[in-house]
Amino acid sequence: MKQRNHAFDLLCGICIIRMITLHVTNACGFGKEDWWTPIMQWSYFFMSFFFFKAGYFNKTVSGDTRAYMKDKFKRLLVPYLVWGTIGNIIYFFFTIFVLDPRNSLVRQVELKHLWTTSQFYGNIPCWFLLSFFMAYVVAHLISKVPPLFSVTLFGRRRNFKVHWFIFLLPFLSHWLYTKGNPLWLSFDNVFIGIYLFYLGRVWHFAIEKMGESITLGVSGILFALFIGLNGLFGGKYTMSDNVWEGNPYIVVVNITLALCGISGLLLSIRIPRIPVLSYVGEHSMVFFVAHYPIMMFYKIVRSANVHTLRGHWDDYIILLFTLFGVCFLLVPHVEKVPWLSGRWKKPAHAQGDTPVNLKKEA
Repeated sequence: MKQRNHAFDLLCGICIIRMITLHVTNACGFGKEDWWTPIMQWSYFFMSFFFFKAGYFNKTVSGDTRAYMKDKFKRLLVPYLVWGTIGNIIYFFFTIFVLDPRNSLVRQVELKHLWTTSQFYGNIPCWFLLSFFMAYVVAHLISKVPPLFSVTLFGRRRNFKVHWFIFLLPFLSHWLYTKGNPLWLSFDNVFIGIYLFYLGRVWHFAIEKMGESITLGVSGILFALFIGLNGLFGGKYTMSDNVWEGNPYIVVVNITLALCGISGLLLSIRIPRIPVLSYVGEHSMVFFVAHYPIMMFYKIVRSANVHTLRGHWDDYIILLFTLFGVCFLLVPHVEKVPWLSGRWKKPAHAQGDTPVNLKKEA
């Protein structure tokens, strides 16, 4: 049995901890503080990592369209709708029955929010699941496009596919940003998501060809280049709102260098399992979907008591410990429920023992 490489579990854990800390930091009004700005400057690519990881481990996006769409719908859109509804229930219960109509949480509710954004009131991070689903859909459709034309190189006939244009997609997301992100349901970020998905697939292929020792050296160079470029030119990309800062070419290059460099380094050195970080990464879905409604509940209760979280370090510490503590407790319970966790059983034909059985019968 092949030994599990814990690199991606560790990276997932770091990404989730960074995300939850970001949300608490913003909720408590510390998002613009001098101590937090550098953290964002050197970690803005972490949300992109989940698209990259999905591509890295993805074996195929082709196959029967109906079965493919049904599987992705269950694993991504069902939790999206369920956890979005949970967030809405918490949010609107308080804004309708508890909070003063002049409260800022009440005044920010807009009807157009239903079709202009994939973020739910009370559970904003759910946008990721819908964008993730759409990236899978587009990747599947790309696989259905026949070769555009064929060329003969070095005596061999090669098909020129639409995949060669995928590297341009991040700049389509940037162009949409310059137009005010006009697409409904926050789909402006899907295009860079597709690029990141295929980047993960290409990087997996490259690592298999290079081997561990070469991967270690190449990854070290890529990571060093990221540090240099990010230090010299800066720039940042916020995927949730498709907001670009700085030169888009530098930002795309930096995201590419960081994701490939960091993952390649950790994969090459075969880092051991780090208990807490790896556990969060292994169960990242629960932490992702559950933490925000809990935070909103805390925030609205404090708001109802005429108390703001802004500038309060006591609330910051309490909230961080509460979110992680409750999510740790929720993991075994949420993962037992497929429509909460997205952990549906794979169909029989997709399970590993089926080919063995077929081989015996043959």
